[in-house]
Amino acid sequence: QVQLVESGGGLVQPGGSLRLSCAASGFSFSLYVMRWYRQAPGKQRELVATIATGSNTVYADSVKGRFTISRDNTKSTVYLQMNSLKPEDTAVYYCNTFRGPTGYWGQGTQVTVST
Repeated sequence: QVQLVESGGGLVQPGGSLRLSCAASGFSFSLYVMRWYRQAPGKQRELVATIATGSNTVYADSVKGRFTISRDNTKSTVYLQMNSLKPEDTAVYYCNTFRGPTGYWGQGTQVTVST
């Protein structure tokens, strides 16, 4: 079965960096578009970054120039490098993919940006 497991979250000061990882299993990883979403308390889940099978990338305006999504098909892992973090980046970050109409999500990893 499809499984997505995020890791790498934590507490970081404003201006700091974190790298999130999402280990995938149960499907042919290299053939699927992968995404990172986030959800802050009291807010809707929002799309942060997308990486296509050919490694083309798309970012939300709020993270453009600060976050980088990448993938390693040999490890079935997608990454989110987050630099110049701001308090408004505080959220639970989720890895996602779709197989047909069915969406799959990890359990999420908490990122807190605070002094």
